[in-house]
Amino acid sequence: MPHQDEVDRIVAAWGRERADLDFGPLEVLSRVDRLARHLDRARRAAFDAGDMEPWEFDVLSALRRAGEPYELSPKTLLQQTLVSSGTMTNRVDRLAARGLVGRRTDPKDGRGILVALTNQGRVAVDAAIADLLTAERDILSGVSDAEQDQLAGLLRRLILGLGD
Repeated sequence: MPHQDEVDRIVAAWGRERADLDFGPLEVLSRVDRLARHLDRARRAAFDAGDMEPWEFDVLSALRRAGEPYELSPKTLLQQTLVSSGTMTNRVDRLAARGLVGRRTDPKDGRGILVALTNQGRVAVDAAIADLLTAERDILSGVSDAEQDQLAGLLRRLILGLGD
């Protein structure tokens, strides 16, 4: 094989040792795992450029995607970020201390609150998403647009099959 990656070498070594096994799943999922590691490094670098933690990006981007006025209830933020109530309270407190979000009483329910993106938070998350897309575009540079569409479809089908 003219272009071998580390997974090819691992599978070949296992194939020599355990010829009785089908290593097809390793061919795919070990590459997904390695890609995830590269993606994690690229994301961390993109977020570091804006002095932002990945969890901060998760919360701020949920608020930004909500559209104007860029606010959500804590319950909706919990659903979108998949963290516990206590964790979300801590995250909102920390983001508020940095001036990236604020809290206000929900006008539809005087007992509830809304978490709102501040102008500073909007600027920060807009810069972070631009940096992230640049990093991710670099990762995908060796794959054509058509191949990216095909890969996205295959990964979507795989993830939906897992119940996500």
